[in-house]
Amino acid sequence: MNIIKTILLVGVASVCVSCSSTKSKSNTSISTATNNVLKDAYKDKFHLGTALNLDQIWGRNQKAVNVIESHFNSIVAENCMKGEVVQPQEGVFDFKDADKFVEFGEKNRMKIIGHTLIWHSQPPKWFFTDKDGKDVSREVMIERMRKHIYTVVTRYKGRVHGWDVVNEAIVDNGEWRKSKYYQIVGEDFISLAFKFAHEADPNVELYYNDYSTAVPAKREGIYRMVKKLIEDGRRVDGIGMQEHNGLDYPSIQEVENTINRFSSLGTKVMVTEMEITVLPSARPNMGAEISDREQYRKELNPYVDGLPADKQKQVGDRYVEFFKLFLKHQDKIDRVTLWGVGDGDSWKNGWPIPGRKDYPLLFDRNYDAKPFVQDIINLVKK
Repeated sequence: MNIIKTILLVGVASVCVSCSSTKSKSNTSISTATNNVLKDAYKDKFHLGTALNLDQIWGRNQKAVNVIESHFNSIVAENCMKGEVVQPQEGVFDFKDADKFVEFGEKNRMKIIGHTLIWHSQPPKWFFTDKDGKDVSREVMIERMRKHIYTVVTRYKGRVHGWDVVNEAIVDNGEWRKSKYYQIVGEDFISLAFKFAHEADPNVELYYNDYSTAVPAKREGIYRMVKKLIEDGRRVDGIGMQEHNGLDYPSIQEVENTINRFSSLGTKVMVTEMEITVLPSARPNMGAEISDREQYRKELNPYVDGLPADKQKQVGDRYVEFFKLFLKHQDKIDRVTLWGVGDGDSWKNGWPIPGRKDYPLLFDRNYDAKPFVQDIINLVKK
């Protein structure tokens, strides 16, 4: 899921060697020969993407950059294009980091995804209120949305391939999230956001993005919302499934149901923020709402000294299971994007419990490929 700076710092602080002598064998790099590179293995199937943080965008983490350039052909901005970053004050835009992100993608001829234009979390602090701290009128809110979207999308017109226009507007029971956008503008804030983005760049792809899409009630809520947008004449090119998964949730069948349901609208389907946590949940049915917080408990941080071999195998088998599903539906899926490069980059190290150590990605804290990456590549060799 999406990450705030504090969480990022916690994740970085937790970096250490991933395996001890009592744990699984050290992860090893795989060859970068064409048939052992993720993006090349899947080049005729779908794009392989990853989210970039600032150290990677600015080249301060060369090991990560090497992995990104070798194995991925699509990138998404983890934080640098969010509202609080690009417009911290009304009318004052800061594109330094976003410009560098786009330059990185262009230099490496990657599919560049902008994330995100409208989201209830991490907006500019001033966005919803007037000088007296009261909610602005509907008219003012719409104009602020329009100006923000026009300015950001126009700047990267013809350079960014697609935008997550709206992020996480539906909750798990299928109802609308009662965000400030919803409270001030109403349901049509989404329709307006897609309208403004299309006007700013008629050729860019436009996406809706959300988590827990395998929850049946939420899946149907998203389906109804997007269906209405399309019926009302809005262009929605794709729906992003944030696959923030665990070792035993969601079920493969429910993810497949979601792929089929969303694609029935005539839209592309994208896996947008994938990782697989190995850590126990703090409570049942947690989604990926970044405002959720739980107190640290030792029993919820069981792998501080490295990941046991049986857990390494579990997460590997789980990734292979998902990639088999994605290959089965390659005609519907446009890209599969991991939410981070190496384990130390993942927001899951600090959410929802600060200080935990997780192992949810394809590359370890040294940016070596985990053994099961070769298994994922081998799926397309058969």
